Formats: sequence, structure tokens, C-alpha cells
Amino acid sequence: MLSKTNVEELAIFGANSLFSTPKSTSNLVRPDFETFLSYSKLFYDQHRYINDHAPVELLEQRLADFHQVDFCVTFCSGFWGLALAMTALALKGKTEIVIPSLTYRRMADIAAWAKLKPHFCEVEENSLAANAETVGRCINQNTALIVGVHPVVNCCDIDGLVQLAQVRAIPLLFDSVESPFESTLHGKVGSFGNAECFSLHASKLLNGFEGGYLTTNDAILARQLASARTFGVDEEDRVTVSYGLNAKMNEIHAAMALASLDDLESQISRNRQRYFTYQKLLASVPGIRLVEFLETPPTSYKNIVIEFLAEWPLTRADTLKILNAEKIFARAYYSPPLHRKQMTYAHLPASLPLSDLLSEKFALLPCGHLVTCEDIHQIVEFLSFLYISADLIKNRLDGNNEM
Repeated sequence: MLSKTNVEELAIFGANSLFSTPKSTSNLVRPDFETFLSYSKLFYDQHRYINDHAPVELLEQRLADFHQVDFCVTFCSGFWGLALAMTALALKGKTEIVIPSLTYRRMADIAAWAKLKPHFCEVEENSLAANAETVGRCINQNTALIVGVHPVVNCCDIDGLVQLAQVRAIPLLFDSVESPFESTLHGKVGSFGNAECFSLHASKLLNGFEGGYLTTNDAILARQLASARTFGVDEEDRVTVSYGLNAKMNEIHAAMALASLDDLESQISRNRQRYFTYQKLLASVPGIRLVEFLETPPTSYKNIVIEFLAEWPLTRADTLKILNAEKIFARAYYSPPLHRKQMTYAHLPASLPLSDLLSEKFALLPCGHLVTCEDIHQIVEFLSFLYISADLIKNRLDGNNEM
């Protein structure tokens, strides 16, 4: 039973919040502590704390096996994995990188670091992701690289993008940060394009505290990136690439990621329970649509994305302010889109009306390890209360704004 029964009890108007502990959209999975310690002992006993020794080597082998690829290269973060992969893959003498505008807020900055000019493409309405048609419109004689980005729920047009890249002879890099568990009819995510990048940030499916990794079947690319993440030198201390920096993963992060990998099947089961609880309860809330996972092939059920429909009576901005005040830390889905950002580096101005529209309609709701099904009941009941009380809330908000 929801503890709040009238508008005066809303935290945005000065009352106590619904939750005492914030409910986040981050995953924050906590694997078994003893398992984490056992992996940490591998490097501690060897007195070797950095430079790709156990458990980093073990993590790379297990992730390669998990994604069914030949090579995995780990990094200190997903950010630098993407940056170094862009630098390595971009066609020499070309300047543009095609990326969707409705994506990670620093993606264009990563491209700029790699000395590439962002060329923003549109997305499709159903998937919230770019496809072969929207990307194809942006390809020209200056295109150096295509980045296919998986949306927060489900996958992008993998087959179409792979075919487009092959026909146009342009390298294809997938940003698969939100889709490490997903599979398609043609294989597991991680095995497509020239390479795929993933994150091990605490907010992601696999928690390494921080970190990232790249999967590929290209031995030369894997060797280049292993050198690039280590100041540009190889195992014999020879400089092999000019764009090297200190981007290697440390062992304590690898130990945490290995413990998370051991816990993965159990985590997916917990995610599934949370997702189906949301699915059942949100069906009775007018004006809100749950973005549903495609349950076959297998999926992680990690993220909860909703669309505010026309009949939802509050603006998204006001809704999120109200939720956040209750310590329901919902957040906007990729808003504003990248082509609307102020950029000090070279980029191609874009008119992307669908991305503009979609960026105002979606939000992420709390999920992950620290959110229980009981919490979800409270969150959905609170959303129902907002719908019923919307007129009173709007009047009160308007009154506060006039003061």
C-alpha cells in the first residue's frame, strides 16, 4: 500500500521522500565477496599488481569464450576502449565517423579525441537505434568509420549494418555497452563487425568497479590495441603504435569482473523477476508504455525503459523531478541528443527531427541489484498516484513557480 495519499505528502513540496535509500537506474551488482577475494589472491600472492597478469589474462580468456570470439582486450574503461578502437579502425585519410545522435552523451567527444568528425545519423522509431538505412544516408567519400550502437533495450540492426559496411568497404565498430548478454539468430553479441566494445563500470551488467573490454576476431587489431593501451609498446618494450597511452586494466578490477561473471546467470534470473514485475504492474498505468525485451534470443532484462505517451498528464521533466525528490532516481533517456549539444570541435550540423522527438519521450526507471520487487510495487503505485493527482500537482507546481 502506497504511504502517500495526497499531494501535500509529495517530497517535491517539502514532505519526506518515499524511499530513505535512493533507488538507482545503475546495476550495482554485488557478486559474492569471497569469490572476489579468491580472484584477488591470484595476483596478490604473485606480488604482480599491474601489466596484464592474473587475473587480467584469465578475464580476457573467459570473456573471449563468453562472446565466442578469438580475442578480448581489456582497458581501464569502456571510454578508452572506444577511443583507441576508433583510432585503430578509422580509414586513413578519411575524416568522418557515422554515429547515432540518440546515444551516450560523450560519444562525440570520444570521436573528437580520435581526430574524427562526428556525422550524426537518425534512428528508427521502434528500436531507438540506427539501422542500415539511416546510417547509409550519411556515408560519403569522407567516411572513415561506422559505429553501430545498441540501444538500452534489445539490439540495433546488426545484420543490416554488417552488410552495409561490407558493401561500402568501411570498418564497423559496435558500441555494445548495454548488450553484453544478448544473442541474435546469427551469433552472440561481441562477434560482429571489426570489433565490439563493452563496459565493466559498476552501473553495467558485469561490475568490475570500472573497466572495459573489446572483442574481435582480428589478430592484428587485438595486438595493436594491446600495445596502444600500454603506452604504445609491446611485450618486448618496442614502440609499435603512435597513439599509445596508459589505458590498461588493473588486477583488482579484473578480480571483481570475474566474480561478477561467475554470478551472471543468477543475476539474469533476478533481473528477469524485476522486469516481469514492472511489466505486469505498468500495464495498468495509463499513459506509460514499457519498452519490452525480445525474449528470444536470450536477453539480460537489465534495464527498464518507459515511454510517456500522449495521455500521460505531466511533462517528462516534471515527472522526473517529482520522482527524484522521492529518491526514485529515474532519468531521461539520452537527452538531449548529441546533435543538440554545444561542441567546440569539428562536426557536421544535423537536422534529426525523429531523434529530437524521441529524446523527449523516454525515461529509465530504477532497476538493478539494490531494487527489490517490493520497491517496484511502490514505484508503480506512485506513478499511478501521479496520474490520478496530476491536475492538483500541476496547480501546485504552477503556484510554486509564481512565488
